[in-house]
Amino acid sequence: MSDSTSLNTITVDGVTKTVSQYNAEKAGASSTSSSSASNSALGKDAFLELLVTQMKYQDPLDPQDNSEYLSQLAQFSALEQMTNVAEGLTNVSSTVSGISSILTASKASGLIGQTVSWEQDKTTMTGTVEGVKMKDDAASLVVKATDGKTYTVSASDLTVIGKLE
Repeated sequence: MSDSTSLNTITVDGVTKTVSQYNAEKAGASSTSSSSASNSALGKDAFLELLVTQMKYQDPLDPQDNSEYLSQLAQFSALEQMTNVAEGLTNVSSTVSGISSILTASKASGLIGQTVSWEQDKTTMTGTVEGVKMKDDAASLVVKATDGKTYTVSASDLTVIGKLE
């Protein structure tokens, strides 16, 4: 049992099955279609359970080779490390998103007091930026227009920043 396919099998009561067959039978015949999709990728707990089950039901007269167990333990260790890396990348992604939001707010706040122009209803509007609103990492400017009204303008809608003669 030293070929690579034996690492993906389990022997229970003298019957050798693939991991997917074992999991499907364990989950029950009524949920075979849904369990085959959810069991296509083994997690850490399922991998350990499978390893323990293999050791529990192995034939004492024909035990598995120690190198196979070492190989499986190495696979488990690699799986655990990949899980840890994935969790770390999720944390990095959250941090980068937070930094991006801070940079957007910082850039937008630099426009406070500036004269800006934008298009609204096919009319060019002009006003002074009085503040910044942040929603979902997007900046909107609070602009007091020359007509005396206050507008919320997306930073991407600006056509001119500053006074142009």
